[in-house]
Amino acid sequence: MPKEVHRKDLDGTDLTDVIQRILHKPKIKIESDSLSFRKYNYSLVPAAGYTLQTGFAGILSANLGFYNYESADAKISNIASSVTYSQYNQIILPLSANIWFANGKYNFVSDNRYISYPSSIYGLGGKTDPNKARTINFSGLKLHNKLLRSFSKNWMLGLGLYYDQFWDITVLDPTTKRISNLIQRELGTTETSVGPIVNVMYDSRTNQINPDKGTFFNIVLRDNFKTIGSDNDWQSLVIDTRKFISFPRGSKNVLALWSLEWLTLGGKIPYLIMPSTGWDDQYNTGRGYIQSRFRGRSMSYLESEYRFAISRNGLFGGVVFANVQSFSGDLSKSYTTLLPGYGAGIRLKVNKHSRTNICIDYGIGKNGTGGFYVNLGEVF
Repeated sequence: MPKEVHRKDLDGTDLTDVIQRILHKPKIKIESDSLSFRKYNYSLVPAAGYTLQTGFAGILSANLGFYNYESADAKISNIASSVTYSQYNQIILPLSANIWFANGKYNFVSDNRYISYPSSIYGLGGKTDPNKARTINFSGLKLHNKLLRSFSKNWMLGLGLYYDQFWDITVLDPTTKRISNLIQRELGTTETSVGPIVNVMYDSRTNQINPDKGTFFNIVLRDNFKTIGSDNDWQSLVIDTRKFISFPRGSKNVLALWSLEWLTLGGKIPYLIMPSTGWDDQYNTGRGYIQSRFRGRSMSYLESEYRFAISRNGLFGGVVFANVQSFSGDLSKSYTTLLPGYGAGIRLKVNKHSRTNICIDYGIGKNGTGGFYVNLGEVF
């Protein structure tokens, strides 16, 4: 890989450098051009966090970034996982991978997740009462895997299989037994959806962990069939668009834009798999609201974020962001109301080679809702 490609990765200071200085360990000087090509740059971060959904939580996050091939425009591959246990006895175990190989001709994308925790539900649409939440408990397994092949510069086409299952669904609100029984009857105790997907993607980003330029455009059409294990036949379409712009031009500051259309095209979609706040693939939509705060047959989402440096050595950065979401109700195809959120956050660089940051944000939503959100890697 040309020197100028990974000299950029070596700019600045990360958390490892700081620890080495504190421990008075000599910094390793790397002369070889093989730093990025098949060099595994990992981040392992134990942390404590707080979100509206989990309360206080202990988190152990790991991220591995590497290049599988040598090219001036090579895209970084990454594997990420974490273990989260919260004060509400929630367990979250994700394992995701985005791996480029065969000189960028193929892209394997894997998003797997086990969850077990109580969660609040509020009904459908954008006008639900925040004081009428019902608590349910469940376990869930998500297995989303796909393989894409390049058919033109930055364009990919692929197929995959998505599997989602929830089990041991239990309503935990004992104060209104009649209503709880009605909710339990409506939800059932299990939900399963299985179906093939067709995926068209355009991706001109060279670093998916922390993009500083480029465009991402992703369309996923999913069709679920009872004949292969789904509870119902239903179809969905997700259109995910992201744009990253250097602003001011030539600076390292980035204006990031995100649009997400999550649509149910037909059939009876299970309740817990419906489009919902914080239930996108990375659980990152709707900063300012608790996960599951809004839910509907379809969701429209917009977000912008401005990312800027705080320290000259690149160790600390900051962001400001704003978002808006809207949901259709149970039967209606029209969106009911706009639900804005906004906030700010700080960034701590834990690995300058892969440009991985710890992201700590505070988001504020409508009617005074708000809370902290923690990520290893950018929100989008």
